[in-house]
Formats: sequence, C-alpha cells, structure tokens
Amino acid sequence: MLPDFLIRATIAGLGVAIIAAPLGCFVVWRRMAYFGEATAHAALLGIALSLAIEMPIFTGTLLAALLMAFTVSQLSGRGLASDTLLGVSAHAGLALGLVVASFLSGVRIDLMAYLFGDILAVSINDLYTIWIGAIFVLLLVYWRWSPMLVSTLNEELAYSNGINPKREKLILTVALAITVAVSIKVVGLLLISALLIIPAAAARNISSTPEFMVIGTAVVGIVSAITGLQFSYFFNTPPGPSIVCVSLTFFLILSTKKLWTIGH
Repeated sequence: MLPDFLIRATIAGLGVAIIAAPLGCFVVWRRMAYFGEATAHAALLGIALSLAIEMPIFTGTLLAALLMAFTVSQLSGRGLASDTLLGVSAHAGLALGLVVASFLSGVRIDLMAYLFGDILAVSINDLYTIWIGAIFVLLLVYWRWSPMLVSTLNEELAYSNGINPKREKLILTVALAITVAVSIKVVGLLLISALLIIPAAAARNISSTPEFMVIGTAVVGIVSAITGLQFSYFFNTPPGPSIVCVSLTFFLILSTKKLWTIGH
C-alpha cells in the first residue's frame, strides 16, 4: 500500500503531465522553448510579492506570469528581437524575485521548493488547483485547437481563413501562464520548461500527425511522472528532477531509434 503523500504526488504529477502535453507541442512547433522558461522565471517575482502582501501564491504567480507573457507578446517586433526580450524578462524576473524575497522578514520561504518543486508536499487543496487549472487549459486548447494549429503552421494561411494569429498566440501565452502557476509545486520554476519541452520533443520522433504527437506527449509525461516518483521514493532522489530525467531517457531512446531508422 502506497503512503498517502505518494498517492497525492502521483495524482498531481498526472495532472501536470496532461496539461503540459498540448502546450508542450505548441512550444516545440513554434520554437518557443525560451518563452516557457522566461514565464517560469518571472513567476518567482509573483511568489515573492504574494508572500510580501499575504496574497495566495497561485494568484501572485499567475498574475506575474500573465504580465510577463503579455508584455513580451506586445513588445515583440518593435525594435527588439523576441529572444532578447525573453532573455531580459527571464533573468530580470528571477533576479527581482530573489531580491524581494531577501527583504521578507519574518516570512519563511523555501526557495529550493519553489525552484525545483516539492511534489511530495502536495496537499488536497493543491490537487484541486492543479486539476481545475488542467481542465480549464484543456478546454481552452480544445476550443481553439484548429485556429492555433493553423496559425502555427502558416500565419498567411491563418489570415486568409479569418484567423488572427496574434490573438491565438495570446491565448497560448495565457494557457502557458496558467500551466506555470499550477506546476510550481510539482517540478518548480527551473524545471517547468523541461517538462513542457522534453516529452513533446520525445513524442515528435514517433508522431505522424499533430493529434498523435499530443497523445504521445501525454503518454511520455504520465509514464515519466509515475516512474520518476517511484524512483525518487525508493532511491531518495529529488522527485522533480527524477521525473525530468525519466523524460530525458524517453527522448534519448526515441531519438536514437529515429536516427537508426533513417540510417537504415
């Protein structure tokens, strides 16, 4: 019989794996890997401000991530390259968050838990937050799947079909911000990007359609969450990094298989 904390951790890991699957695919397709990282880093400032003004962590994190995502989306193409803006936002958010946290007197803040996750400490309320966020994002992606996919493939084709690519990108950034906010407890700020990118990159090696890639990404994420937690429990390794390492194993195996197939 598994202990209660491990059961809660597994349910949380499944929720994050499912929510990250479609978004991770869009991140890979759009080459937005750095965007997810910048959003996650900016969220640390939201955590520090939440503790300073006694606001719920989830609310502060979500607001900071949304603000960063919206700002970068609006400023892109206006004199600064997107990667430059993302680099400035990512490092500024992380630095400001750490500075603000250092001024918090009388408030205990476990930076390691926020940076690398503390999935074994997930509570029932955390599970509600994760799964409500997951259901909302999945419904949002299901609703905008075709417009977002067309916008990702070809912006000119999107315009010709009456689709506004900028609006679809904004919807995607909102979904990413929600994902970051609900994933902090599971894998932490520094590993969220890995959970978004690695399973999607692994599934891409065996996928023939966008829909199949989303399903494959979800499977890799779910198996990684379950296996990583079991490995962490039995070998006393950090749970968040263990989950990411299992995802990395999938990526290496599937990439090698693809290269072997192409070579022969």
